[in-house]
Amino acid sequence: MRTLKQLFENNRAWSQEMKARQPDFFEQLERQQSPEYLWIGCSDSRLPPNEITGLMPGELFVHRNVANVVVHTDFNCLSVIEFAVEVLKVKHIIVCGHYGCGGVQAALRNLELGLIDNWLRHVRDVYIEHEAQLLRILEEPQRWDRLCELNVVKQVHNVCNTTVVQSAWKRGQQLAIHGWVYDLHDGLLRDLNVCTTCVEESNRIYNAAIETVYLGHTKDALDNGRYPQSPAVPKISQ
Repeated sequence: MRTLKQLFENNRAWSQEMKARQPDFFEQLERQQSPEYLWIGCSDSRLPPNEITGLMPGELFVHRNVANVVVHTDFNCLSVIEFAVEVLKVKHIIVCGHYGCGGVQAALRNLELGLIDNWLRHVRDVYIEHEAQLLRILEEPQRWDRLCELNVVKQVHNVCNTTVVQSAWKRGQQLAIHGWVYDLHDGLLRDLNVCTTCVEESNRIYNAAIETVYLGHTKDALDNGRYPQSPAVPKISQ
């Protein structure tokens, strides 16, 4: 049986490095877990949440799945959100997608891959909702980018509508929901400007974020005019 010796060696080296930096690091880590952030991200191996945010172990509570989807019947994800909000008292929930997401591409192309098709149907539904606007984008890489962004915005809205988050806001708990996208080309995070902090502003911010994505402003440009100037945004009623 292979023991993956290199991984154990890497672990020992990491442990020694952490002890050299901070001799009591593991004692402190063992005593408590008090992160301020819950990260809901894609399972893609190129997105290590702690590394790209510069946070240490214990500072980021993490849930990951293919294409960073939040579904109201996914009790795994909902349980993580509940524990983070009600027990850990996190102040921020970050939904982070990434450009070049294979799950989003499969939904965009409506590929048949097997069991995962059922999961990616949630992303496919996002595509169908915005199909008219997405088809106005001439080249697939840019269309793929926009769907990655639209998927994050949708999942943020889903987080805002969970009973856990709604209840937290109703009792006055400080909690902000964010939507970010990570760019594999430069290693930078981009804020999709969908930060929501209460029930009353959720739909308004969702609609504004969708319009921003339609216009292609998330990369600070209209990408040579390929995106519509006056989008017909599907509004969510207040």
